[in-house]
Amino acid sequence: MNQFQYIRPTKQKAAIDALAKDTSAQFVAGGTNLIDLMKRGVMNPQKLVDINKLPLGKIERENGGLRIGALASNTAVSEDKLVLSTQPLLAQALKAGASAQLRNVATVGGNMLQRTRCTYFYDTTMPCNKREPGSGCGALEGINRMHAIFGFSDKCIAVHPSDMSVALVALDATVLVSGPRGDRRIPFADFHRLPGDTPQKDTNLEQGELVTAVDIPDGPFTKNVHYLKVRERASYAFALLSVAAALSLENGTIKDARLAMGGVAHKPWRLNEAEKFLVGKPATEESFRQAADIAMRGAKAFKHNAYKLKLGPNSIVQALKNAAAVA
Repeated sequence: MNQFQYIRPTKQKAAIDALAKDTSAQFVAGGTNLIDLMKRGVMNPQKLVDINKLPLGKIERENGGLRIGALASNTAVSEDKLVLSTQPLLAQALKAGASAQLRNVATVGGNMLQRTRCTYFYDTTMPCNKREPGSGCGALEGINRMHAIFGFSDKCIAVHPSDMSVALVALDATVLVSGPRGDRRIPFADFHRLPGDTPQKDTNLEQGELVTAVDIPDGPFTKNVHYLKVRERASYAFALLSVAAALSLENGTIKDARLAMGGVAHKPWRLNEAEKFLVGKPATEESFRQAADIAMRGAKAFKHNAYKLKLGPNSIVQALKNAAAVA
């Protein structure tokens, strides 16, 4: 068994200081991903900083939107009346993730920060630049059925596993963080990174920074929304591909749109150009297919995941049809 220290601060500053002074330390809350990684020898923190005593679990109205504390559980968020009435797309995405037991303990902050489920990352006998920089990417020429079709590099083709994050990037959320140099706000679209030459860096957090909350602005997306998750079994499975779709409709015309995909890139993949195309168009299958074609521009498959090039546009169309209630 690997030895490690365990501390449980009750003040936010004490938690941040503990990480800032020790680069081998890790925050832990629900632990649904970190503990697995420790057991497998993928991550070996020398100190765990348990943040569950910090007051970061509120779900409340703030500055014309919704603020969700980083320690709010996935279950609490998905069942909260404010979330259901103002951000139903987020509730749908959360309910599509993991199992009820995991959602009861997994937190919003931990969900955002979970690591890829690439089998080469988890298998310490295989090369993985994310786990061991410079060792190579076993998935490039290996079994890459679950891997990226957008935004990858020759160093890493892994995908981000979070369902919640796909909804949050579509909803223009902002991540609130606190660290040794103070507080800052990070647009959700900029929170996660593409792999580039440094796939070991999943996010743009700096050493010692703690995610404290997520802000979601109010918008018109309270009715015509749908989170579509395609997976190999009905529950407790990561997405082969997912789509978050939200529409603002008026007399059958799209006034505004939000679209994002999961299971296709190293970060939640926002479909900005497809959104722009949809504005002003009729909410029809023809419009949705044209938007899907735009969304898939630049996609490139590997040996085992070429199916995503067809599954992707079909899933976008279906998610938009479901959101718009188009038969």
